[in-house]
Amino acid sequence: MSELNNDLKNEDELSMQDYAALLDKYQFKASDLAPGKLVKGKVIKVLPTHVLVDIGSKSEGVIPSEDFSDRREMESLKSGDAIEAILERRNLKEGYFILSKRRANAVMALNNLEKAFHNDKWIIGKVVDKIRNGYTVDVGLDTFLPDSHADIKMVKDPGQLLGKRFKFKVIKFDRPSENAVLSRKLLLQDEREQRKKQVFSQLEKGKTFKGKIKSLTNFGAFVDLGGIEGLLHISDMSWGKLNHPSELLENGKEIDVIVLDFDEKEEKISLGYKQLTSDPWLNLHDRYMTGQKITGKVVSLTDFGAFVELEEGVDGLVHVSDLTWSRKQVHPKKILSMGEEVLVTILDINSETKRISLGLKQSSPHPLEILQQTYSPGAHVKGTITSITDFGAFMEVEKGLEGLIHISDLSWKRVKHPSDVLKVGDEVEAVILNIDVNRQKFSLGIKQLEGDIWEDFFKRQKIGDLVKVTVVRIVGFGVFVEIMPGIEGVVFLSELDDRKIEDPNEIFSVGDERTAKLIKINQADQKISLSFRQAQLDMQKIEYQKYMSSQDDRMTLGDLMKDQLKNIDTPKTKKKEGKDD
Repeated sequence: MSELNNDLKNEDELSMQDYAALLDKYQFKASDLAPGKLVKGKVIKVLPTHVLVDIGSKSEGVIPSEDFSDRREMESLKSGDAIEAILERRNLKEGYFILSKRRANAVMALNNLEKAFHNDKWIIGKVVDKIRNGYTVDVGLDTFLPDSHADIKMVKDPGQLLGKRFKFKVIKFDRPSENAVLSRKLLLQDEREQRKKQVFSQLEKGKTFKGKIKSLTNFGAFVDLGGIEGLLHISDMSWGKLNHPSELLENGKEIDVIVLDFDEKEEKISLGYKQLTSDPWLNLHDRYMTGQKITGKVVSLTDFGAFVELEEGVDGLVHVSDLTWSRKQVHPKKILSMGEEVLVTILDINSETKRISLGLKQSSPHPLEILQQTYSPGAHVKGTITSITDFGAFMEVEKGLEGLIHISDLSWKRVKHPSDVLKVGDEVEAVILNIDVNRQKFSLGIKQLEGDIWEDFFKRQKIGDLVKVTVVRIVGFGVFVEIMPGIEGVVFLSELDDRKIEDPNEIFSVGDERTAKLIKINQADQKISLSFRQAQLDMQKIEYQKYMSSQDDRMTLGDLMKDQLKNIDTPKTKKKEGKDD
C-alpha cells in the first residue's frame, strides 16, 4: 500500500488542466467522479493488501484491505462479485481511484435506517458488544440497543445475543449525527401478536394439534403450538399416576395434544395428552372385583402407602396399614421397591372417584391362621415383651406376631400397672388363652401358669363358710374385700351391719380385717357375695354354744346371755377430726 500512499501525496500536485485532460481521456463526467459518490463495480482481483474493482470504465478502483471491518468478508470475495463503494480519493497520475467500502456500508446503512424508521420496517444487524445499559449493534455502522429492548423478557445472559444477527425495529434516528436506537423487543412482540392471531384462529375445543415441548415444570409442560405456548397440566398427561412430567415427556419432543380450553384475551390454552386415548377407568367393574387377587407393579412409594399399577392408567393404593400383618406400621420403602411386581388383593373399587384400595397383607395367610394350626388354647409359649401399655403388655411369640397379655392376666394378685410386673425386653413364658383369626386377636396369660385359683377356691369353699377378709376398696354400695390373693368379693350395704349404714366410709377403712360369711357364689362369673352382719350372728351362736358346754346347769339363760353379750365386738363409728369422743 506504500505506492497508494505515495500516489495520494502527489495527487494535489496535478493541475486543473491535467485533471480535465484525464477526464476527456477516460470520457468521465465531473459529476461521476465527485468525492463521496457511490459507485457500483465488479471485483477484478483480491490481493492481500487491496481489492481491485472495475467501476465500468477504463479506470480501476482500489479498496484497501483495512477498509473491511471483517477480514473474512474480504477473503470471501471472488472475481465478478458485485460491490458498492464510495469514491473517496483519486490518483489521476496513475489512473486509478481509491474507494471506501466502509463509507459505502455506512451510507447504505443510513439509507436503510432512515427507510426503516419512517416506514416502520425492520433492519438486520449483528450484536457485537455489551456496553453499559445496552448493546452495540452493527448494521453497517454502530447503533445502540437498550437492555429493555433486547428481548420481551430481561436477558440474564448477554452471551446468548453476542455475535448473532437479528431483526430490529428503529425507534430513534438522526441522520446528521448518524445515531440510531434499535429495538428487538418491539419486533418480537409484533411477530408474537401475528403468531397469536394465527394460532388462535385455528383453535377449537377437542381439536388435535402437533406441538413441541418447550419446558417442563413440577406441575406440567409448556407446549409450543407455533410460537404460542399452551399448558399441558400433569393431571392431563396420563390416566395413571405421575410424580413428575419428565417420567413421560422430554424437552424438544414433538407430541400430539388435544385442546381442552382456551381464552384468547388471557392468552391461555389448556391442553390434554391422556384424552387422546380412552379412559381405562370406564367399565372398570367388568375387569376387576372386590376380593380379587392380581399382580401389579409398584409405581410410587409414599409415607402413607404404595401405589401399584394394575394396568396402564389404572393404579391403586396399598395403605401403610395394609402392607403387613404386624401390629407396628412399617414404612413402604422397607418392604417394597420401585418397579417391583407384587401380588395384591382388591379391597374396594370406586369408579366415580377413580380410587382402588389394595391390600398386600391380605394376599397371604394371616400369621394367626398358621399359629392356629400349630398351637391351641392352653399351650405354653415363650416370647419377648415388646411394649407395655396401661391395659397390658405385648409379647412377640414369633417374628412379626404379637399377643396381648391383659393386665388382669398378669397375676392372680391385683396389679396396678403392667410395668410393676414386666419390662420391655423380658423373656417370659405364657399360656395361650385365645386365638381369634377373624378379629385378629391373640390373647396370652401369665397367671394361668400357676393354675386356676378360682377353681381351687370353689372346690374348698361353700356357702355359709366364715372367712377372714381384708377391705381393699370402699364404694357407695358397699365394700370390696380380698378373701385370698387374686380372689375378691363384695359386701353390700345391707350386709355390713345390723344398723343401717348409708356411707361405708364412716365405718370402714381400706386395710381393715374382718370375718365375713359366704352368702352367694357364682362360679361361672367368678363372683362372690359376703356378709359381715351374718358373720357376727354366726360367731355369737358359736360362742354361746361353747359357753353353754362349759357352764353349770344352775345358771339361768338370762345370766348366760348377759355375760356373753359383753364380749361381742360391734362396729364403731370413726372419730371425726377435731372432735372428742
